[in-house]
Amino acid sequence: MPIYHKLGNIPPKRHTTFPNPKGGYYYEQLFGTEGFSGMASLLYHVHRPTMIREIRQGKDLTPKVVVDKNMTPRRMAGFAVAPKSDFLESRTYLMVNHDVHIGVAAPQNSMTDYFYKNGEADEMLFIHKGTGKLKTFLGTIPFEYGDYLIIPRGMIYQIHFDTPDNRLLFVESFSPIYTPKRYRNHFGQMEEHSPYCERDYKLPQNLETHDEKGDFVLKIRKQNQLHELVYASHPFDVVGWDGYNYPYGFSIHNFEPITGRIHQPPPVHQTFEAHNYVICSFCPRLYDYHPQAVPAPYNHSNIDSDEVLYYVDGDFMSRNDIKAGHFTLHPGGIPHGPHPGAMERSIGKKETHELAVMIDTFKPLKLTQEALGIDDGVYFQSWLE
Repeated sequence: MPIYHKLGNIPPKRHTTFPNPKGGYYYEQLFGTEGFSGMASLLYHVHRPTMIREIRQGKDLTPKVVVDKNMTPRRMAGFAVAPKSDFLESRTYLMVNHDVHIGVAAPQNSMTDYFYKNGEADEMLFIHKGTGKLKTFLGTIPFEYGDYLIIPRGMIYQIHFDTPDNRLLFVESFSPIYTPKRYRNHFGQMEEHSPYCERDYKLPQNLETHDEKGDFVLKIRKQNQLHELVYASHPFDVVGWDGYNYPYGFSIHNFEPITGRIHQPPPVHQTFEAHNYVICSFCPRLYDYHPQAVPAPYNHSNIDSDEVLYYVDGDFMSRNDIKAGHFTLHPGGIPHGPHPGAMERSIGKKETHELAVMIDTFKPLKLTQEALGIDDGVYFQSWLE
């Protein structure tokens, strides 16, 4: 996250004494990545952030893969995944590989009796339905329909929902999620050709400092295990921090599509990047303006990547029979393109109101039992005339 931010009170010089007015000192913590060379923030705690009181029995979260080698185009109904009360238990893994886990969640209740940390993966939560607040030890981010929430690994957080009707697309990334390099200059600032800029970010605000001792449950995901630890002080006891490593939000509605005289390829929709995969946003936009343009995408071969599309809203112009919450998976190794009639329907159209999130992985995706349970089984034949 190449933009400096700070909240609360911090000393004028790092790694120096910072007296607590109530006595003693505040405790400094480096919240950093890639050893001591990646993105980092400096946090100042009321209590030592290391006071573990108890370590409880863990729980296995390993996704149950049933299709290890997939060559079948698939259409899955994400809204068919049943809601669950708990935020973590509602996470349903659908497609996985060594770089990324992709799934959906329909949590009904807020996290109130525990805190959560993903100890091995950055997280992207896309808010399809629902509003609320992402509460972290670095501040709070309100969220609503269409928001991406980028949560770096190691971030302690709670999700608070306003209502029980919530639908999320989630990505667990085993490499950091960054803005695309080609959008940034060598100082890290977003360049003029970027489809969004720093002004569009939702940064953490309203830092709440809890000076409390007691028993505080922190659930930590690491190596496909959910570990449960009890700490002796409230995790949200930060009085101030500054740096570059923190959660932030970005609304898909603030993505400004790049258009041209003829059809533009998917990289113009790229929103985030990580190791071996990218995340793109397909947003309402004007169609191509060459007098003979074909707005629908041309047939193309997925030679090097699996393509996942999650349909959010609108009428997706290259597909037939697609509804909100559907996934399509087009595996690498075979071509795909518009459904019969889609190319012809697009000719002469001036705009599209589609809204979708695309995840292209450069290593094959494996499918879970839950994915097969919401797969219609006939999508691969939908191009037959």
